[in-house]
Amino acid sequence: MAFALVRDGSGTSQVTLKKGTTDPALFALLGDLPRESVVEVEGTVQRSAKAQRGVELLPSRVEVLARAEVPLPLGVVDKVGADLDTRFNHRVIDLRKPAVRSVFELRTVLLHGFRNAFLARGFLEIETPKLLRQGVEGGATLFGVDYFDTRAYLAQSPQLYKQMLLSSGFERVFEIAPAFRAEPSDTVRHLTEFTSLDLEIAYPDGAEGLRTVLEEVLAEALRTTRAELTARGNPLADGVPEVATPFPRIPFATASEWVGRPGGEEDFGPDDERAIGERVDRELHAPFYFLIDYPTAVKAGTFYAQRQDANPAATWYCDLDFRGLEIASGGLREHRIDRLRANIASAGLDADRFPGYLEAFRFGMPPHGGFGLGIDRLVQMLAGLSNIREARLFPRDRYRLDP
Repeated sequence: MAFALVRDGSGTSQVTLKKGTTDPALFALLGDLPRESVVEVEGTVQRSAKAQRGVELLPSRVEVLARAEVPLPLGVVDKVGADLDTRFNHRVIDLRKPAVRSVFELRTVLLHGFRNAFLARGFLEIETPKLLRQGVEGGATLFGVDYFDTRAYLAQSPQLYKQMLLSSGFERVFEIAPAFRAEPSDTVRHLTEFTSLDLEIAYPDGAEGLRTVLEEVLAEALRTTRAELTARGNPLADGVPEVATPFPRIPFATASEWVGRPGGEEDFGPDDERAIGERVDRELHAPFYFLIDYPTAVKAGTFYAQRQDANPAATWYCDLDFRGLEIASGGLREHRIDRLRANIASAGLDADRFPGYLEAFRFGMPPHGGFGLGIDRLVQMLAGLSNIREARLFPRDRYRLDP
């Protein structure tokens, strides 16, 4: 008796060869075939208590569709792990591992959950340009590209375009699309190409109304993701938390005191974020929470962030964190063109560089706000991955441009 394990998108199945019953040529064929070869097997399926899926296939015909080379550059079923560089250098082999595939099943289901949650709330899905004449936040973190006889840049964000669309009467929009940031970062939570989920809303009923929409969409997407992964038998279902709304709201000043910087006007670093997340988990038992009322000094470069009329030293901006990791940022935008021009100037930018953007404000822009959420970071956290690169099929970072 001999066994061969065949794997497809549904899982791994056992092919059982029995002496005296199976064609002897099939013993020789499968015994000589290298691992990861592609085969088509035809035969009789029968129950088997010892087989992994409770059934086994007794083959009557085996056709080799593609013979794999030896040795494999990376093991698929081996218990010995490989370092990340080896895995990403041979990513097509790495993606064959069921545990790796489960991450992208989670990602697929999560994005489907987000889309359904947005559509149920009257949002339109948009697609904005990724080749721009100028960036949202200046040129320091932009990738420049040759664009015929001029210079263009890869988009860091759909920020300007989603605001412009609200001026067109598209009162609720969202986008799930790639974004690019030329930061020379080499950390477990940064990528140069990432997927951003962006939403923008007109007449959001203030900063609180805006936060309510984001938390409700996220909570619904997580509920459907957990249910769907459970139905599929995906082991990552248990990592998707069951969340209750509303999420805690923690003022920036309070969080600054928690990390020993009372009255601080500096943004939180990774260690600060982890400390805040641990305290929220310990005292409030909430995986998600908003850090609200960001100081103007922290958001000075974000010229579209609306300052609070009663306290210009603070904005209506906030971050959404997940157990000590920032996954979303946003808030109310400045819709009054005179104040917007002043913000652009205070950020050290030239308003004349944004003619199309500012035109949307000259002819009637409703009060509005929105968020940008990093899908890769969210998947990293939900799947319990040590490195954000594992949340992308073919990651791009400071040093990697292939495969």
